[in-house]
Amino acid sequence: MSKTAPRCIFGWKAPNFVLPSTNDEKVVLYDYVSKPHCRGFLIMFICNHCPYVNAIIDKIVNDCAELEQHGILSLAICSNDSEQYPDDSFENMKLYSKENKFTFPYLHDADQKIASLYQAVCTPDFFGFNQKNLLQYRGRLDGSGKNPTQNETDRELFDAMQNIGKFGKGPEKQNVSIGCSIKWK
Repeated sequence: MSKTAPRCIFGWKAPNFVLPSTNDEKVVLYDYVSKPHCRGFLIMFICNHCPYVNAIIDKIVNDCAELEQHGILSLAICSNDSEQYPDDSFENMKLYSKENKFTFPYLHDADQKIASLYQAVCTPDFFGFNQKNLLQYRGRLDGSGKNPTQNETDRELFDAMQNIGKFGKGPEKQNVSIGCSIKWK
């Protein structure tokens, strides 16, 4: 079932969390984004089996690598119920991140507390924060939907995150993300 993410609540503070990564490390959000070169950060709720995510995963990986060169760090979180959706198990997350050459941590939210805390509703659901940990973007990657495109003209998320890194503010006009609903327990 498709869901649409809510609009951005500008200035909402990113709650801290600790989650295991597919690299078998624990990632503490506030530690991860406290690096001297960090000018902002992106938290993405994704999963392995979603056609919306799979249609844009190459663009996500490329954009995150390019954003890192501009001081924007990225993290991805899978919060789906892996008992009902075994494609989203932690072991399959490890394979998915390796197959897609993730350059950012892919985190497992097994108890779904972080998805609930962030009020994530779909995959993908993008949250862009400035250097002060304040939400400045909650929108889509671009206009692709679940149709893979190579279109580089509407890099909405990329452009928003670059502005957040430079000026600390996201665009007033944002198109909400659409995707598969998070699979709650």
